[in-house]
Amino acid sequence: MATDPHHVIEVVWREEAARLVAGLARMTRDFSLAEELAQDALVAALERWPDEGVPDRPGAWLMTTAKRRAIDRLRRDAMLSRKHEQLVHELEAATRRGDPQDEIDPDDDIGDELLRLVFTACHPALSTEARVALTLRVLGGLTTPEVARAFLVSEATVAQRIVRAKRTLEKKQVPFEVPRGTERNERLASVLEVVYLIFNEGYAATAGDDWVRPALCEDALRLGRVLASLAPQEPEVSGLLALMELQASRMQARVDGDGELVLLMDQDRDRWDRQGIERGLDALAHAEALHGRGPYALQAAIAACHARASSPEATDWPRIADLYATLAEVMPSPVVELNRAVAEAMAYGPQVGLDRVDTLTEDPLLANYHLLPSVRADLLLRLGCRDEARAEFERAAALAQNARERALLQRRAWACMSGVD
Repeated sequence: MATDPHHVIEVVWREEAARLVAGLARMTRDFSLAEELAQDALVAALERWPDEGVPDRPGAWLMTTAKRRAIDRLRRDAMLSRKHEQLVHELEAATRRGDPQDEIDPDDDIGDELLRLVFTACHPALSTEARVALTLRVLGGLTTPEVARAFLVSEATVAQRIVRAKRTLEKKQVPFEVPRGTERNERLASVLEVVYLIFNEGYAATAGDDWVRPALCEDALRLGRVLASLAPQEPEVSGLLALMELQASRMQARVDGDGELVLLMDQDRDRWDRQGIERGLDALAHAEALHGRGPYALQAAIAACHARASSPEATDWPRIADLYATLAEVMPSPVVELNRAVAEAMAYGPQVGLDRVDTLTEDPLLANYHLLPSVRADLLLRLGCRDEARAEFERAAALAQNARERALLQRRAWACMSGVD
């Protein structure tokens, strides 16, 4: 049966859109115009490919078409400035060469349009919410309604974030380039933070009625794989990819047939994705070969301890506790200390863990963090303190924003009263 050209266009667009926008944005110095030109090229493909057939190099066809539209648009502009005239000359020269990649700066040691785009979308001038929305929009290929559904906000809110982000980039004249030296390292941290935020919202939804949103995890993984291929010598990029692969490998086992959460200790490890684990371990090995000891590489090493264990009892909990101790030095955080307490409780007993948790109860950063009373309740229950555990489970339920998680915590509080573990 003949391939549906519209399906082919959809697949090509998904694969090429980000690169297309990246190249056009660098040439036109205008984020919004780049997106419009890319959309014009898509419309042209929808009009012509069903009759003329899909070209051998669809990505190059889209880029050439978009550049021609850019030339036409700039020529029609009644207020052509010298800058616009120069852009016309550059675009005409690039079109004549027929090179869809255009001019790659020989001094750019990474030299990829997509990496330029991701560094621009994650510029520190933008709020975290704007960085996430813009990254998903232009790199993840999601529509505005899809981004809105993913983060449970209105389409108007997402659209406003994206528009404001573009205006900010234009107002500040942010160059479409990969920064160098110290600035690049600082910006890379922002890029990785955005990708991991997207992944985490898919892996453990903070609000709504679902435990997980696998599509968001897939988007983050795809972005992580792109980054890893573009920056193979950056250990934290490989560390983040390893962490996401290893965590995603447990996705199918995290929810049971009724849609309820299955905690790590109770998961059927036969349902873990072995190929995902292997990909994660390979990425971790690459990060460690680059002497990666950053936050993502360390968290990936912790996830690897779980992935390598055949059962909860076989898990190397002392190593996990040591890794959390190192992570606490590299990235001081009360959340890291809370996770460290859990690992120490597993390695050395619940009282050890509870003692560390009790040092965190007055931390203002954890005042509304439902996992603090949840962890404390678990440890109290293991120590036989049912009444105190029940009160902590109830407090955790009151703070939880996810409907399913709130219901689970309420059930656990009830179990404490009824004497059921």
